[in-house]
Amino acid sequence: MKRRFFIAFMAALAISLLIGAYYTSADAEKAKPYAGTTAKKAMPAEKGVKAETCYSCHSDIKDFHAKGKHAKVNCSNCHEGLNSHVKDAMTKPVTRTDHAVCGKCHKEQYESFVSVNLESKAKVEKATFKSRSPLFDKLMMPHGFVKEHAEPRSHIFMLVDHLTIDRGYGGRFQLKDWTKILDAKGAEKSAWGILMDKDPSTSDQKAFIPQSATAANSVCLQCKSQDNILRWKYMGDKDPAAKWDRTSKVVDLAKDLKHPMNCYMCHDPHSTQPRVVRDGLIEAVVDRGKGTYPYDKEKSSKITMKKVMFRDFRAIGILSKADSNLMCAQCHVEYNCNPGHDPKTGKAIGMTDRRTNYFPWANVFDINKTYEELGFKDFKHAVTGASLTKMQHPETETFWGSKHEKAGVECKDCHMPRVKKAGKTVTFHGQRSARYMLKDTCLNCHKGWTVKEAEYQVDAIQNYIKGKLTKAEFWLGQFIDTFAKAKAKGVSEDVLKDAKKLHDTAHTYWEWWTAENSDGFHNPDAARESLTRSIDASQKGIKILNDAMAPKPAAK
Repeated sequence: MKRRFFIAFMAALAISLLIGAYYTSADAEKAKPYAGTTAKKAMPAEKGVKAETCYSCHSDIKDFHAKGKHAKVNCSNCHEGLNSHVKDAMTKPVTRTDHAVCGKCHKEQYESFVSVNLESKAKVEKATFKSRSPLFDKLMMPHGFVKEHAEPRSHIFMLVDHLTIDRGYGGRFQLKDWTKILDAKGAEKSAWGILMDKDPSTSDQKAFIPQSATAANSVCLQCKSQDNILRWKYMGDKDPAAKWDRTSKVVDLAKDLKHPMNCYMCHDPHSTQPRVVRDGLIEAVVDRGKGTYPYDKEKSSKITMKKVMFRDFRAIGILSKADSNLMCAQCHVEYNCNPGHDPKTGKAIGMTDRRTNYFPWANVFDINKTYEELGFKDFKHAVTGASLTKMQHPETETFWGSKHEKAGVECKDCHMPRVKKAGKTVTFHGQRSARYMLKDTCLNCHKGWTVKEAEYQVDAIQNYIKGKLTKAEFWLGQFIDTFAKAKAKGVSEDVLKDAKKLHDTAHTYWEWWTAENSDGFHNPDAARESLTRSIDASQKGIKILNDAMAPKPAAK
């Protein structure tokens, strides 16, 4: 009986292995259209090359691969041209950077990533009365962001939206037609399948259409795609082995990228360990020793980041445990990614300086002090001449210290919930607002609420903070107008200098919340405190200027 059972079992196993081999081969063939960024065409899996062969030279990779969940995944699943590389080490293999590589096994995650949130606004500028910052242009002039400062869309469009925004490339990159605005699969396969270049003959940055700017640079692209991960040295420093660096022509680098937000930005492809690859974040957490949670030393000691260097060229940060707050912090964070000036000396700071790739890793109340110590400001306001900071998207630092963060909530709980798909429970990778998934997010913890009640709670917080944001904008606008009058009336430079300092303070406490994308929901207490400080600083500045303009009493 046992013998018959054993024979039947072995026969079934053999059949299943044959079927598995067939589908593995079929999947490899299906993946052909999704060639890596440097591949002319995708090739089927090379079964003649085993991982052990690669280990002989890549011992640092063996430490990850052999002990990880991907130990049985052959190197040829992600790397092409291995047979030629084994025969001649100078013949470099191609590393596939597209999501479809992971999608062969992680289908549900892949499909959710390329999905579009049709409930969200299709495209809207923040600097309008329909969004959060109607006075943005006045308060930010002459920064490039006044040309277009848009609300984020689904992550699948993050590279395409960056390339087509009016402030980045002078309008040279445009959708082939407006129907492509919804082409998620096209955006995942290659941004250049749905975009056109108005002048492919030049790599120079210039304006191609009116009311556009050329503010993009090679560092700001590091958030949008990591297709260049093997060709960019740590911190974007120059190196003969690096094709790209901080000073590279951004148009050339942009054209070398195809895919948005690669899977391996958060998941180590060899071991599947949670990780980060954004060099500025690793530098802040490890090199500068600020830790994973700089305002919570106990939490920072429990969730650690280990910096791993490869051949003294690039680095990754391996996390001691999965933490989506840190993974998301690779992009959803305030960081400097552009040239500027030293506010003390007025000297220009160019892209050769490492300060142009810098994560302050500080909250809104400490950010000015951090940049003062660094000696960096982004631009000078067109009216007041005050040295100011242009914030990016500081969701991570905003979340620190909030009620949700203290309760152990992570980004994934509200933006990437666990959902059931095809009979399996998987992590949703569409990264959309909890507003559109209330049943799978808020109601997981707030058991007594209905969906409508959860929505009401969200609206209550956001509407309140939007009110403070509008008031802060009004008073900052009044301050700028008053400054212009004072300067025209010949108010002394000493008074104007004091007013400029107040402008910097009022600006920072306001602009943080136009750049942060939750309308204060991530930390309503910090939002209120910050925005009211902005109002106070603006009103104080107005008083100083008005007092200086007031008629002096006649001498007796």
